[in-house]
Amino acid sequence: MPLTQRQIFRRRRIVVFSVVGVVLATAFYLPLTLLAPLDEVSAQVLAVETPVAAEPELTLPSYGASAIGALDRPGVLAQAGSTDPIPIASITKIITALVVLDAKPLEVDEAGPTITFGQTDVDFYNAQVAQYGSVSPVYDGLQLSQRDAMTVVLLPSANNYAQSLANWAFGSEDAFVAAAAVWLQEQGLENTTLTEPSGIQDTNRSTAADLTELARLAIGNPVIADIVSTSSAEIPGIGAVSNSNALLGIDGVDGIKTGTLVVGWSCLLFSADVTVGDEVITLVGAVVGGPDHPTINAAIRELIADATAGFSEVAVATDGEEFADYDTPWGDESAAVAASTVKAVVWGEDEISVTVEAVPVRLAESGENAGTLHVQIGSETFDIPLVFSEEIDDPGAWWRLTNPQSLF
Repeated sequence: MPLTQRQIFRRRRIVVFSVVGVVLATAFYLPLTLLAPLDEVSAQVLAVETPVAAEPELTLPSYGASAIGALDRPGVLAQAGSTDPIPIASITKIITALVVLDAKPLEVDEAGPTITFGQTDVDFYNAQVAQYGSVSPVYDGLQLSQRDAMTVVLLPSANNYAQSLANWAFGSEDAFVAAAAVWLQEQGLENTTLTEPSGIQDTNRSTAADLTELARLAIGNPVIADIVSTSSAEIPGIGAVSNSNALLGIDGVDGIKTGTLVVGWSCLLFSADVTVGDEVITLVGAVVGGPDHPTINAAIRELIADATAGFSEVAVATDGEEFADYDTPWGDESAAVAASTVKAVVWGEDEISVTVEAVPVRLAESGENAGTLHVQIGSETFDIPLVFSEEIDDPGAWWRLTNPQSLF
């Protein structure tokens, strides 16, 4: 039966509207799918196995008091013996030198002002000789630079020169003692007391923990660090003076100060540079109240060796090591990997924690930033950059057209 005019018109209208609908749908669908932004892809963070260092075993003397630390780490690594303040003998002279330099600062290569010695200084010499104290010669009219005078104080440990230096800088011994008390308080050395500048009196006292901090202060002062690392020096009007530290140059020891009060009371404030992996660690510490210097020197050598063994170099991250994975809906895969190998020196008791922060991604080139590895070793924190291992590319037109549910 032939179609009526009405039916033909209706069918034509349906075809036209259908074509228009398809054209309009295509006009909107194609650009929406082809140009739609991709959703961010989050990373799947991988479990991190942190390195574990061996627990250190240190042998410390049973006599007196002793402690050891590292220059760039707060506190002590280990200590033993008395925790009460005990006599520090000529370690006193390090405090004297630091207090004088606080009032009369020097650059490391500077001689400083000239000190003219007089009858008062001769009297200091005679008084120290009467007490069997360590002395270096002096005479009325002798002139030395501040640097040379400090060298005589710190190398041969001349008691009379410690008195002369304090008297020159502060006008009197009482004024020096008052200034030293203020300085000790400012440095947080609350368990250290000075009653005179040379160390001949047993009333100059400190703890092994305080002395470890004092060693940090001494090594941190370039003038003192330079003097105490010198084996000998030629002093005008006096002659050659030698360092009393018999450990100097042995096992990395580069300072700091001996002390001897009476028979059976020997001390050493020490520092030593040791190598762990590719890093140099400066150890600092003190042994106070030992029977004699050969005995405490042997103990310190063992302590340095034990402390060195207590440090180890660990790889926190290796070049290309994966810390997070990316898996896109369109099949591209990549990983957040360490950009380089990073090693760190750790002390055996340090806790190591690692946190992975991987950035969400749409598109990425290989080697682009993929996040950060946050590392904490003991009290130290640092970051290691992460990068994408592979390119994450646009999925292309076909995937976009056939996966609208992933785009809208």
